[in-house]
Amino acid sequence: MTDSAETLPAAATNTGCALQYDDLREWLAAVEAKGDLKVVKGANWHTDIGQVVEVMCHDEGTPSILFDDVEGCPPGFRILINWFTGTRKNLTLGFPEDFNKLELSRGYNEHTKKLDPIPHQLIDSGPVFENILEGDDIDVTKFPAPLWNPEDGGRYIGTGCFIITRDPDTGWINCGTYRVMIHDEKRVALYISPGKHGRIHRDKYMARGEPMPVCIVVGTDPLSFLTSSTEAPEGMCELDMMGAYRGHAVECVTGKHTGLPFPAASEVVIEGFIHPGNTAPEGPFGEWLGYQGGRMEAEPWVDISAIYHRDDPILLGAAHIRLPYEYARYRAISRSAILKENIARAGVPDVTEVWAHEVGGSRLFLAVAIKQRYPGHAVQAGHIAAMCHAGAYLGRFVIVVDEDVDVTNLEEVIWAACTRCDPADDIGFIKNAWSSALDPVISPDDRAAGKLYNSRAIINACRPFHWKDEFQTVNQPSPEARREAWDRWAHLRESN
Repeated sequence: MTDSAETLPAAATNTGCALQYDDLREWLAAVEAKGDLKVVKGANWHTDIGQVVEVMCHDEGTPSILFDDVEGCPPGFRILINWFTGTRKNLTLGFPEDFNKLELSRGYNEHTKKLDPIPHQLIDSGPVFENILEGDDIDVTKFPAPLWNPEDGGRYIGTGCFIITRDPDTGWINCGTYRVMIHDEKRVALYISPGKHGRIHRDKYMARGEPMPVCIVVGTDPLSFLTSSTEAPEGMCELDMMGAYRGHAVECVTGKHTGLPFPAASEVVIEGFIHPGNTAPEGPFGEWLGYQGGRMEAEPWVDISAIYHRDDPILLGAAHIRLPYEYARYRAISRSAILKENIARAGVPDVTEVWAHEVGGSRLFLAVAIKQRYPGHAVQAGHIAAMCHAGAYLGRFVIVVDEDVDVTNLEEVIWAACTRCDPADDIGFIKNAWSSALDPVISPDDRAAGKLYNSRAIINACRPFHWKDEFQTVNQPSPEARREAWDRWAHLRESN
């Protein structure tokens, strides 16, 4: 057991959020006031931004970077990266600075599980309409969308973004996070994995032979982006969940061409249509798994009808590089909370903690802690974690541990697997599970044939239930004794 497990963190006590911002600019002002922002001027989009990402975004505690005066872009057009590290996680979610990541996930879970959606409010105008580009004025290439990785197939303006679509059958408005690549001044590619809500909407429009209206919000505050990229039930409008988290309705305006709503305080919104039959190669793109995702040979593009943006607009960038990195940090907080709630709602009792580990992109490696109550409890919890809504897409490993293991600590989870799991008896498998063309273990032939399946390993790293009380005792002092030791001797760890 590592020193970090002196005691498992107590349950978060502040389950009420105190957000200090309503939009990206207010969030940015709070970060700057804390001294956590650095401004880089004069960088280029084709190499410099990607290099800064590699230097800054792997590690916790590094500052946010705002690129201004980007080469080849109009003055004042900016892009923000590295926004969810250190205490900026706490700022974004509205919790105290001293909350650790498990306390943040608990607080997020306690706050969100009791919320009812607050319908978004339509208003006539907002800051996003300060500039309206239509017709010949449309030029998406002037925004500082970078080449994130040298091998990317194009500039990706949509990373820290969300895409707004409408179900043609029910009218349900959905916000989902999907990658967006620039084709040229008036077209962007939009890749959506099969099974995602936006893809379901798109398939319905294409089956009808009708154009699909789309609004792409590429400049937004971190909380709105986080909400849009967190699994929500079918029929739930994420705009309404954004309002629920904040405690008041999100003010929205509607696109002039599509009639779709989007937040009035957005920085940049691209509006347009996907027309049936219009496809082109898209990618490759350095995806969240830490590999160069394959080139898609025939993906729909969006014909841009209008671009709306504030004066001196800011793109929100969510870089995708080798894990761990920023994507994994923000997804881990929310997905861990949603997973815990999903497992509990499936009827699994005494799930004490859940963590979707950053090293697995908050999907591939899940740790679930339980207080064992009956034979098969650990196996049940593992299978539900692997196949519930929040865990089903592109997973790989689920490790179930006893409640004395800190699920956020990778060393403790692996220690439990090494000492409490008999591989021949305690590892089970699920085959033909929901995966994606992004999965690097799917062969090129299977990817081309649409065989987008993978398997899951469920590892029972709990003490054997039928003799758990006789299992060897962990050789560590009691929590009280450990606290005393740390109070007396922690100064020895400090450098001179």
